[in-house]
Amino acid sequence: MARGPNILTRDYQQAHLPILSEVLFAAELVLLHAAPVYYGMGTPHGDGSAVVLIPGFLCPDYYLLPLHKWLGRIGYQAYFSGISLNAECPNLLIKRRVDETMEKALSKTGRKIHLIGHSLGGIIARSIAGQRPQDIASVTTLAAPFRGTVAHSSIVHAAEAVRRRILKKHGTEVLPGCYTGHCTCDFVDSLQRRMPASILETAVYTPDDGVVDPRYCKTDNPETDFSVSGTHIGLVFNPSVYSIIANRLAQTQCAQNEGELKRSRTRSGSKCATS
Repeated sequence: MARGPNILTRDYQQAHLPILSEVLFAAELVLLHAAPVYYGMGTPHGDGSAVVLIPGFLCPDYYLLPLHKWLGRIGYQAYFSGISLNAECPNLLIKRRVDETMEKALSKTGRKIHLIGHSLGGIIARSIAGQRPQDIASVTTLAAPFRGTVAHSSIVHAAEAVRRRILKKHGTEVLPGCYTGHCTCDFVDSLQRRMPASILETAVYTPDDGVVDPRYCKTDNPETDFSVSGTHIGLVFNPSVYSIIANRLAQTQCAQNEGELKRSRTRSGSKCATS
């Protein structure tokens, strides 16, 4: 049965958050390179499945390079999304960038894809899962306010500036409500759908977030939500987050193997019954 959280607000809202504390993300990056998990120690090994990484608001793919390298180190095929800068209509980014990357990953691995998205990238990941559930094994969001954009005033103002730029650049190619929760495009429509039971969802958030209100980054399902200490930016470098990702990807792998085993037994049973 379909499941998932409801969107709490469709409007940009400002929140009083300690954004200056985000400079501490540098410490998380340093700690990552000293952590055993970053070198694959004590982590379950992957099965070669594809993992597509989607960057956050106003960010390019390549700040996710440490995560990309680590995923390859523990046995997955990591792919950058193809987004050069996440400051565009998400609907267009999916159709012109991420879908192409996903097709490459599907073709190469022949398996369902894992999506990991940071901040706005996590919202995009959830939307893709709503549009293409048959192709997605799991969705992991890192500090992604998928239940409504409630953020520091500087982020809200930046989002409004990006929205004006999109409307000026694309004109009638995008809908009037583009880059708002009130848009009627495929991107927003898919976010309203509940996550299919076949997709393992993971929502990682930090109560110390200085960019977005962490309450909007949670599903409110204790089996799905994972709280870690750190910064909004630093979640992509946080050793605790890497441990969570490794274990959740392995959990997906186990679930898929169990499903294949059950189907195999069913087929074998059918043959025995008819022989």
